[in-house]
Amino acid sequence: MSIFSAIKNAIFGHKSAQPAAPAATTAPATAPAATAAPAAAPTPQQPVDVGAVLTQIEAEKGNPALNYKTSIVDLMKLLDLDSSLSNREQLATELGYTGAKDGSAEMNIWLHQAVMTELEKNGGTVPADLKH
Repeated sequence: MSIFSAIKNAIFGHKSAQPAAPAATTAPATAPAATAAPAAAPTPQQPVDVGAVLTQIEAEKGNPALNYKTSIVDLMKLLDLDSSLSNREQLATELGYTGAKDGSAEMNIWLHQAVMTELEKNGGTVPADLKH
C-alpha cells in the first residue's frame, strides 16, 4: 500500500468519517417479485470532512502537542504512521515532488500541501487552516 493510501485510509476510514447507514427498506412479503419497486440508485458517498476527522482523532488520543495542521511529520504521527525520512521520501515520489528528497522544510511543507490537495481530489473537504 502506498503511503498516501495509508494516510487517506486512516482519515476516510475513521469512524467519525463514516456517514450514518441508510435505513433499509423492504418490499411487503406479499408483493410478487415482478411488481416490486426497482432498487434505488446507491447514494454517492458524502465528502469526508478532513478537519473534523483529524480533530476527532486528536481528541481521542489526547495529544494536542502535535502540529498536524502544518506538519507532515505530525500529521503522520497523529495517524499512527511511520513518519521517517524514508517514508516521506516515498510519499514525495508518489505525489510527484521534484526537489531534493532530503527532509528539508521545503519538502515537508510541499508534502503537507500535496497531501491535502490529494485528499480533496479523493472526496475530502479540507478546511483552509489545513491548506496553508
